[in-house]
Amino acid sequence: MSDTIERVKCLIIGSGPAGYTAAIYASRADLKPVMYTGMEPGGQLTTTTEVDNFPGYPQGIDGPKMMMDLQEQAERFGTEVRIGMITEVDFSKEVGGIHRVCVDNSKWIEAESVIISTGATAKYLGLPSEQKLRGGGVSACAVCDGFFYKGQDVAIVGGGDTAAEEATYLANICNKVTMLVRKDYMKASKAMQHRVENTKNIDLRYNTEVDEILGEQVVEGLRMVNNQTGEKEEIKITGFFVAIGHKPNTDIFKGWLDMDETGYVITESKSTRTNIPGVFASGDVQDKIYRQAVTAAGTGCMAALDAERYLAEIETEEDIERPQTRPETV
Repeated sequence: MSDTIERVKCLIIGSGPAGYTAAIYASRADLKPVMYTGMEPGGQLTTTTEVDNFPGYPQGIDGPKMMMDLQEQAERFGTEVRIGMITEVDFSKEVGGIHRVCVDNSKWIEAESVIISTGATAKYLGLPSEQKLRGGGVSACAVCDGFFYKGQDVAIVGGGDTAAEEATYLANICNKVTMLVRKDYMKASKAMQHRVENTKNIDLRYNTEVDEILGEQVVEGLRMVNNQTGEKEEIKITGFFVAIGHKPNTDIFKGWLDMDETGYVITESKSTRTNIPGVFASGDVQDKIYRQAVTAAGTGCMAALDAERYLAEIETEEDIERPQTRPETV
């Protein structure tokens, strides 16, 4: 461990749309933010080949290029972007307290405010063919990528509300949607189940799992297996969507921040404030409903504004509490 402790005014953990937007606003507010990118600089969008639904890009933009643009904009205003992973935290529970974080198990940093933008990681099936074809027809976000498969045949795996919602979304724009549910029932709400069952171009397959995603460079088909009979079947598809859930990247904050049962950080209503004064959360780490780049960017803006106001209030209180010296009389 280094004996030198660095002190920063605003520390941003994570570098996706939420983190970079927070950095842009925080640096413009002269908070001199320092950002640590984590193990995946740019977040989930770096695995997306084309982003068509982010405002300001009428022709669409490559995901990694978009993240580079956001980083350049944040650095333009003075954000210091560092490659590194936050591996431990020691948050102060006092208003105005100093928070401590450890970088790569080797360096401690003190921060007057912290913005957490570590995101959430989509759960995948773990098939080699699935990993090989990510960005080539395999996606974990139908709302993000479904448009590219308009009028085509696709498949989706999952049995919860998200899977049901994404299947019906795809059914509105695709020719046919094959939906794979590994059990003999769906976990989705009854209303969502009825919606799926009443959508004519959704082929609902119970007791069915993915055996292999077919294709060399792009998705060309799917081999599925009935887990009761062992019978296998191949179908032709061009898009494969995984909707089996997300895992928020919040493990190092457990025991410090209030979270829901699945690990998403709980923030105060209409704000990004957590239960720890001076610690704010933005993006997918606290949003399990929308999970879009544009909504993440919006909460990144909110987090920076919340941090700015928090620090201003602390400085005001310190000024009030500081004893006033009377001028000397001649």
